[in-house]
Amino acid sequence: MFPRVILKGTMIKKSQQKKKTSPCNYKERFFVLDTQDLKYSERRPGKKPMLKGCIELSKIKCVEIVCSEIPIPCNYKYPFQVFHNNHYLYIFAPDNDCRQRWVKALKEETKRNNLVAKYHPNFWMDGKWKCCQQTEKLAPGCHVYDPVGYASKKPLPQLPDPEMGLRDAGQMKVIALQDYAPLGDDDLPLHKDKEYILIKSSHSDWWAVQDDKGNTGFVPSIYVAEKSSNNFQRFEWYNKNITRGEAEVLLMKQGKEGSFMVRDSRQAGVYTVSVFTKAAGSNGEKNPRVKHYQIRQTETGEATYYLAEKYLFSTIPELIYYHQHNAAGLITRLRHPVSQDGGCSQDIADHSKDQWEVDPEELTLGQELGSGQFGLVLEGRWRGKRVAVKMVREECMSDEEFKEEARVMMRLSHCKLVQLYGVRTRCSPMCLVFEFMDRGGGGGGNPREGKKGCLSQDTMLGMCLDVSEGMAYLESSNFLHRDLAARNCLVSKNNEVKISDFGMTRFVLDDQYTSSQCSKFPVKWSAPEVIKYCKFSSKSDVWSFGVLMWEVYNEGRLPYENRTNGEVVESLNSGLRLLKPRLAPDAVHQLMEWCWKEKPEDRPSFAVLLHQLASLSDL
Repeated sequence: MFPRVILKGTMIKKSQQKKKTSPCNYKERFFVLDTQDLKYSERRPGKKPMLKGCIELSKIKCVEIVCSEIPIPCNYKYPFQVFHNNHYLYIFAPDNDCRQRWVKALKEETKRNNLVAKYHPNFWMDGKWKCCQQTEKLAPGCHVYDPVGYASKKPLPQLPDPEMGLRDAGQMKVIALQDYAPLGDDDLPLHKDKEYILIKSSHSDWWAVQDDKGNTGFVPSIYVAEKSSNNFQRFEWYNKNITRGEAEVLLMKQGKEGSFMVRDSRQAGVYTVSVFTKAAGSNGEKNPRVKHYQIRQTETGEATYYLAEKYLFSTIPELIYYHQHNAAGLITRLRHPVSQDGGCSQDIADHSKDQWEVDPEELTLGQELGSGQFGLVLEGRWRGKRVAVKMVREECMSDEEFKEEARVMMRLSHCKLVQLYGVRTRCSPMCLVFEFMDRGGGGGGNPREGKKGCLSQDTMLGMCLDVSEGMAYLESSNFLHRDLAARNCLVSKNNEVKISDFGMTRFVLDDQYTSSQCSKFPVKWSAPEVIKYCKFSSKSDVWSFGVLMWEVYNEGRLPYENRTNGEVVESLNSGLRLLKPRLAPDAVHQLMEWCWKEKPEDRPSFAVLLHQLASLSDL
């Protein structure tokens, strides 16, 4: 049986320099990833491609993106690394989406290998690692390696045999619940919320569909939902024959915030969502209980199903998928589907928890550096290095919420984000251990703390560029910050800026989060749709970034410093915006104004902002 091709495409590889005398060069190669090997060939006009290298997947120990500030010497600027057989292969992709597809696929295929515990996030150059300055090429890494960082929550099943044929389902329409990038030649891409024609559904895991251009192919069946049917038996959250009391027993037994199921109601053809929560009751104390929400229907219109606050959907799977990422009026987000046999599906596997757990005996706490909404930040020492320790006030966040925040942080690794080293969850109070941003004598400042007149134009532009680079990474990874401001960025002694304080960060696959408890948010940094409807997205982060740029070019002044929150809201509603800072060039002010467009869709992405700011820095 021949191996199945997973990905193929043209990228640039750097010479592996297995010998010290080997030259350093960059060559365009055609890469093919199948279920056994990663191969790369040289394409020759008029001739058969020449195989230049082949790496057995079983020999790969690490696959990860490379974060580096050095100029990339080839046309493709998005590097990732493959560590195999004690050698490092650096590959450069043409864009970040391409890089993420390859890293995700390679991680998925190698996650059961004998992997490294830690990796080097920067390049090996000039006889040392740029990240940790170690001079031995095979020295242990300095950042913990996450083998499932880009991997799907569940591996997709084996594709059906294409010989089985396609047509048998008539003209039933289905809706894509989420995007899907093809992993083979026989499957079809899906675009969220788009309609497709179902042409074969006899295989339980893969259905054949047709797009509006007539292209046909296989897609994962759980990624689509039939428009005119309540056939959702294949979804793990559905429990057909279970009573209200039985549902409560199962969910209480699981005891996880957001554990849920969908079950039949007493009334035929009606369904109920049962969800477990530990949210505080009217007396302010934790009150573990199960809430039941009947899925209701409007009398007219295509989008008929809703749970709370009338967020309408065409199908029940669409409704459930949305509320898995947005509470939107429910007591809590639908986090963990529970099946009738008592099984509970985790959003993020905990198998790597131990390698992130900080031994309390290795952590020494020092002076207080500051405080925030969720707790104190202390200086500390851990394994001989200076660290920042974020303690959590018990009354501000439940154990489950804290662990979820920690899991979010563990998924992030970028040179413009403050790095998480580990967590302490086995004793109280729980805490997060971060890298310490040394500003020379201080605990790491933020862009607001610089002395007036001390920052050059290049420095201010560089600060904005640093933040845009970190936010572009969050955007590409489908993360929202939700509290982006100068106060939540840290500056090192060489004026490098890193984004900090992810206490409000949410991971959202649909790029939007509607808060169920949105009474607390920073009005002066918030977009109109956040103020009016509590709707967060990457475009609301873009609005906040515009205010952050304003802060930088005003040398730390507070925005709207003499106005109340109410006056700010009134000004925004009438179309007024912050005035141009005296130190901001016209081109920078134009970017600020672009960030402050009324409609989210009219604002730029962080990828575009990064490109625009980088072009200004080249002038």
